Amino acid sequence: MAKFCQNCGNELNENQDICLKCGVKVKNNSSSNNDPNAKSKMAAGLFGIFLGALGVHNFYLGYTGKAVAQLLISVLSCGILSPISAIWGLIEGIMILAGNISKDANDNDLVD
Repeated sequence: MAKFCQNCGNELNENQDICLKCGVKVKNNSSSNNDPNAKSKMAAGLFGIFLGALGVHNFYLGYTGKAVAQLLISVLSCGILSPISAIWGLIEGIMILAGNISKDANDNDLVD
């Protein structure tokens, strides 16, 4: 099966990591279960459901900006606005478990 560069469309060898025509790093289509940096979909979803008010799931997935926003909403309001962050986290946790959010901040697929 032929492999092509996603940037320029140049045909690549199966073991090629960089396109020789345009120099773009080629994504590896092999199983992401061997990736030591792969994040768990189950862990991220449960973090969102149970600790979403503190943004733990977003810290875990690398979305630091959203995580800090959720944390600051909860902490700086002395907990008064934490239900808003909790609902936000609950919705994102369900979306992660349902597969609507399937990538981390580095564009890596979440593993089951």
